[in-house]
Amino acid sequence: MAVLVGVTLEGTGTGSSHLALDITAGVASLALIALLRRWPVQVTLLMSALAAVSPVATPPATLGALVVARWRRRPVALAVAGAGIAAHLIRGAWRPVSGLPYQWWAVLVCVAYAGLVGWGMLIRANQALISSLRDRAERAEADQARRVAEARAAERTRIAREMHDVLAHRLSLLATYAGALAYRPDAPPEQLSRAAEVIRSGAHTALDELREVIGVLRDDEPPGTAGGTAGGTAGGMRPLPGAADLPRLIEESRAAGMRIETGGGAWPGDGASAGRCVAELPSLPLPWPLPRPLSVLPDAAGRTVYRVVQEGLTNVRKHAPGAAARVTLDGGPGAGLDVTIVNRLAPAGGATAGLPVPGSGTGLIGLSERLELAGGTLESGARGGEFVLRARLPWPE
Repeated sequence: MAVLVGVTLEGTGTGSSHLALDITAGVASLALIALLRRWPVQVTLLMSALAAVSPVATPPATLGALVVARWRRRPVALAVAGAGIAAHLIRGAWRPVSGLPYQWWAVLVCVAYAGLVGWGMLIRANQALISSLRDRAERAEADQARRVAEARAAERTRIAREMHDVLAHRLSLLATYAGALAYRPDAPPEQLSRAAEVIRSGAHTALDELREVIGVLRDDEPPGTAGGTAGGTAGGMRPLPGAADLPRLIEESRAAGMRIETGGGAWPGDGASAGRCVAELPSLPLPWPLPRPLSVLPDAAGRTVYRVVQEGLTNVRKHAPGAAARVTLDGGPGAGLDVTIVNRLAPAGGATAGLPVPGSGTGLIGLSERLELAGGTLESGARGGEFVLRARLPWPE
């Protein structure tokens, strides 16, 4: 900027009668540049006033107009530019430029200030755009981090729920056999050996099911791909259990010594029929065919039904060992599906068979959440000496 001021001073001529004024104006305008960042509007107006009496102050005055357009709002920038134009028009009338008509001088001044204001506003807009993009990028990164954290928390919840559903059932069976061993230490050796083998094979099965659950939940490939989850299958693992696996679940529990009745029935306490039974489960050896209406139940609902029955039988083994249980599935397409597990309450003071298994108390909470996600409801509680677990699920037509 000092070079431009010197060139302008040289152009005015060293023999000019206004040499002292020009030098003073040039030095003052250069000194004011140091204050331009702190007070851009006031300093630019002062430099414009100097430019009205000396052309040497023109470079600092135009720089001030550019800075104001860059950092201040449009009305302020236009007002400062108007003051600069007025100052240069005054100087053009007082000290005209040789060889240039005044009209053309006025046009050049207006065009120059318009370019300065436009340039400054363009820089400001670009800076605002860059700042906005930076803020959006930071927000996007923060949102992405939040979504990742939420996905991890949801994944942990799903894993915990599936592990509870799978392992609580399997381990309760093992606890039943172990309790029987502790209850009858004088049993014949062949029975003890058979019970120990059941415990060993059950432990291996529990580990296999745990690996399958984690494999399904950790599969990141989309459904339908070669390695992804398709219909509940992860890689070469078995699909998640559904309504078709209910016979196997019932027979497995019966093999552990549980007494289970299956079929239709009425909701205890209301004296009315629970509805048309579409899934009578006769006590037959495997394979245990299900009626067609239940076999066409959607996969998600079928898995929920399986988990309801599994949790109900697990709770019977935990809290009422030796008690008989009744499992009923009533309803139909369009009317919804009711799943009910009823068992007699354990007598106070001890178990009748085997040893009770301690529970964490979170099984019914997780089951209730699962039903809510599926659009259903869960009811549980003691009624007339029985514990009733009832789940209602929607079943589209």
